Amino acid sequence: MSALSVDGEGRFAGYASVFGKLDDGGDIVMPGAFRKSLGLRGRHRVKMLFQHDPKEPVGVWDAIREDDYGLWVEGRLVGEVPRAEALRRLIAKGAVDGLSIGFRTVKSTRANREGHRRLWEVDLWEISIVTFPMMDLARIAPHQLPGKSARLERSLAAAMAVFKQ
Repeated sequence: MSALSVDGEGRFAGYASVFGKLDDGGDIVMPGAFRKSLGLRGRHRVKMLFQHDPKEPVGVWDAIREDDYGLWVEGRLVGEVPRAEALRRLIAKGAVDGLSIGFRTVKSTRANREGHRRLWEVDLWEISIVTFPMMDLARIAPHQLPGKSARLERSLAAAMAVFKQ
């Protein structure tokens, strides 16, 4: 496993959700699902947690936005928080790399009883750094720091993800 990008200030980036892909819970997030929530809540009110635990805030989100691939995030771990400092080291070594969204479903559809749920609108509450993400493609990006040719790197990552399937 290669090392992931997290700098000395704890900054990292990656995809918290990927559009049109089935997660382990049977959900498929559709493009635009976060638009309204992000417009109302903004990035400042979306919390960065560890393992979805509200008692474990570990940082802040500097950017959260939808692109054509999914929900791209750029965040910063708070070094004065012991868990965050440990996470910075674990991320740098590739030991923890998952991202996962915490949300309330606003609008969804299901083709039939056994069909997968398509999430058309969600109220995004938090994004967690996790050991095992429900969406396998929701990961901290390798060798990617915010602002360093991010668009090119995201495009390459998206192309590689499609190629690997």
